[in-house]
Amino acid sequence: MKVFGFAGYSGSGKTTLIEQLLPRFTARGLTVSMIKHTHHNFDVDQPGKDSYRHRAAGANEVLLTCDTRWVLMHELRGQPEATLEAQLAVLSPCDLVLVEGFKQTSIPKLEVHRPAYGKPPIWTENPSVVAVATDAAVDCHLPLLDLNDPDAIVAFILNYLELP
Repeated sequence: MKVFGFAGYSGSGKTTLIEQLLPRFTARGLTVSMIKHTHHNFDVDQPGKDSYRHRAAGANEVLLTCDTRWVLMHELRGQPEATLEAQLAVLSPCDLVLVEGFKQTSIPKLEVHRPAYGKPPIWTENPSVVAVATDAAVDCHLPLLDLNDPDAIVAFILNYLELP
């Protein structure tokens, strides 16, 4: 599996960009999976549901399944947060894994940078950033991509990862 990441400050447009890229990758026949890291606690389960009750009762993992999808919930129960490598290991095989977050992990990544937001660039301190997608002119030694041209961004990623 090829892995490519996206970095940028909250609100920079990473999720919106990825949402535009995904159908372009799949239209080329690629199978694509997604890992999104969040710094916030989250729960996909609902109090009162059987799966919630099973987790609350102590199950380390609960797998919900139906005829259209399945989800595996894994409780850390005080264990350290899983690394990106550990998360990649549980994914089904695919052609491409897109990763949002894991900013400090050593995978090639595209920075989504909007100078108007007043945040400093990440590429100056992060050697894993291989290109910058932006909506303004910036002085950068890396390849600059137009944030509003998802086709060019797809072409860059495919070329960088040597995917068809």
